[in-house]
Amino acid sequence: MEEFAATLANEVASGYAPHLDQVTTAMLTRVPKGNPAFPELAGFLDRHHEVQQQTFSNTFNFRDGTHHFATAAQTISAEYADTDAYAHAKVNDVTQAFTDASNPLKSEGGVDS
Repeated sequence: MEEFAATLANEVASGYAPHLDQVTTAMLTRVPKGNPAFPELAGFLDRHHEVQQQTFSNTFNFRDGTHHFATAAQTISAEYADTDAYAHAKVNDVTQAFTDASNPLKSEGGVDS
């Protein structure tokens, strides 16, 4: 699990993050307003803007969510490094690791016992 977490974190850092600026710049580009006499175009442009905003949000949510997932996997791996994690990890431990990883205010001390 530790290898998985490290590989996942590395892939996001080296394969995803470098392209994040390109995507976010494109999603921040506002398309000019259409002619009000052409309501279909105005409707399309409004919907286009909504999709841009959602795509912008999704790019960061994917990066942040994947980072939280990798952090949770690292925490679980560290907690069960000397044991058979499949036999000893409790569902609650896994759930707590994901909860802690998604909470930026949580200290980085791992899963509380």
